Amino acid sequence: MISRRQFLALVGGASLAAARNVAAQAPAKVPRIAYLSLAPGPSARSDAFVQGLRELGHIEPQTMVIEYRWCDGAFDRARDAAADLVHARVDVIVTGGPQATRAARDATTTIPIVMAADYDPVGAGFVASLSHPGRNVTGLSALNPQLSGKRIELLKEGLPRLSRLAVLWNPTEPNAESYLRETRLSAQTLGIRVQSLELRAAADLENALRAAAREHASALVVLTDPITLYHRAELVRLAAKYRLPAVYSERLFVEVGGLMAYGASDREMHRRAAVFVDKILKGARPSELPVEQPTHYELVMSLKTARALGLTVPPSMLLKADEVIR
Repeated sequence: MISRRQFLALVGGASLAAARNVAAQAPAKVPRIAYLSLAPGPSARSDAFVQGLRELGHIEPQTMVIEYRWCDGAFDRARDAAADLVHARVDVIVTGGPQATRAARDATTTIPIVMAADYDPVGAGFVASLSHPGRNVTGLSALNPQLSGKRIELLKEGLPRLSRLAVLWNPTEPNAESYLRETRLSAQTLGIRVQSLELRAAADLENALRAAAREHASALVVLTDPITLYHRAELVRLAAKYRLPAVYSERLFVEVGGLMAYGASDREMHRRAAVFVDKILKGARPSELPVEQPTHYELVMSLKTARALGLTVPPSMLLKADEVIR
């Protein structure tokens, strides 16, 4: 006959074994990654980020879940979306641009934030420095004012008689003045006069480009900001209307009909953002992960737009191009 003590020991052992079986069967917590962007929806950028995660072994939904928030150019929506993500306690927030980074940074100082495509995170106050971010924000920065000179050289190569250049820029952007200054200096070395076109709202786009045409500008340089980025289709349409060959910093403009773009590869930056997410999910602190700057720059051109503007693209430029849209 079994004693009371033996009976309790057997029951306790069985309960412990059952608890262990339940624990073994319980699914492991799957990290939740948020992707916050002011874009209207998925693009080659976000696809590149997902591809980067796959290359590192993160497959949805087995090893992680991505929660997308598309805000269609509305900063207020981005702020609301960021607040919702913080309330949902996601594990990391990936941002698709400076405005998204600002919205996320304003919403949390604890959840890690990875910038997939920022410009001047130090000037914007997102990080203390590129080498030592010091906060909950890290990622990639495309800050490089010297690229303005390269863009003007490309315009000059395609337009040998270029003598007057209009520059569209937003004075409220943290790094805009340094880009404008570098653009002026580069233009002066090539004997080109610069006309400044200040842009503070999307409603000013047509007036700005009309002013460039009125002053007989031969071409246009666009310093990217949230207004030009999220109203790029309208900007490209107006550049065509006023017969202004334009150079941009991002291929997104060329994809909607712009003439050419020279700058960091957005897709490559988003793919690299996945590396930061991987490190953070494995325990790294964003404050200790240096902000990276791109190593690959691309020239994208549209022959279709060149023909519409009556331009003949020199073979030398076609050879330099990473991609030609025909």
